[in-house]
Amino acid sequence: MAHFWRDKRVFITGHTGFKGSWLTLWLHLMGAKVSGYSLPAPTNPSLFHLARLHNCVQTTTGDVRDPKHLAETLAAVQPDIVFHLAAQPLVRDSYSTPLDTYATNVMGTAHLLEAVRHTPCVRSVVVVTSDKCYENREWLWGYREDDPMGGHDPYSSSKGAAELVTSAYRRSFFAKDPENPVGIASVRAGNVIGGGDFAPDRLVPDFIRALERNDAVSIRNPHAVRPWQFVLEPLSGYLQIAQLLYEHGGKYGEAWNFGPADTDMQTVSQLCATFNHSLQKNDVMPVEVRLEPQPQGPHEAGTLRLDISKARQRLDWIPKMELYTALELTAQWYAGYLNNEDLRGLSENQIAFYQSLT
Repeated sequence: MAHFWRDKRVFITGHTGFKGSWLTLWLHLMGAKVSGYSLPAPTNPSLFHLARLHNCVQTTTGDVRDPKHLAETLAAVQPDIVFHLAAQPLVRDSYSTPLDTYATNVMGTAHLLEAVRHTPCVRSVVVVTSDKCYENREWLWGYREDDPMGGHDPYSSSKGAAELVTSAYRRSFFAKDPENPVGIASVRAGNVIGGGDFAPDRLVPDFIRALERNDAVSIRNPHAVRPWQFVLEPLSGYLQIAQLLYEHGGKYGEAWNFGPADTDMQTVSQLCATFNHSLQKNDVMPVEVRLEPQPQGPHEAGTLRLDISKARQRLDWIPKMELYTALELTAQWYAGYLNNEDLRGLSENQIAFYQSLT
């Protein structure tokens, strides 16, 4: 895979975010020429700054809600491949800022795809949505790519709508146009964990903030089941799809799930216990966990699982890492953060370790 990416011009929206930062570093290490379009890093601290990623990417500060600036930037970069990660990514924030959530997640996606229409050099587009794009039925089995879109909360429904926008643009403007053979796919991942996430109202960042305050961490939904996975797992799927779209056009232009093995579908409380153990193995004192169910709080899904049969069968893609190992690496990264280690080097080593797995 690394050989393919050498000297490819890659454009990433949302490159200063958690997943965008890991993707930027990985592409840089493989020799890609990376350009990013994003608002400033959404948290302080952030992986983007801690790992000195400004040295890896040509950055344009911009908002996907500004279609003119986005289109001008895309045209100036002339990329071969586009990854669209810019988003309002938090369920709870979507209750307080629903219009901003829809403007960013739905119209931002439309703005990006419209800009691609008028940038003929683009051959491959990967639109990143979410496992929460599905109409949640609280099923015990995983959602498949052809299950209905939906969403109880503004965030989830905005991601379902972004999927519909992507599908409509693909079928209306790209699928049958021999003069514009760009391939467009959407990708849906599980609950991603890994070093460098400092977002509010997320489990692992809440742990680290509790450590820094020497306080306990409160868990809102201890019995919720989520498809936990290490951040490089879905990114490996995104990179594979982007390459296939580049090489084969619309043949792979559809929706794809990239989730963990069924055995890694654990409750929040189980994850907390394992992460505490991983922190202790890295000489970090465990965090007191307070299980505080909030039945009167904003609605959040209780059970969420992804079916990855399609990626497994058609792409030969499978998760490489068990959840225990993912938590070990995550704890190792945050231990490095707490001890003021070289986080760029630590992140590069984790990418190398992941690539060594078979």
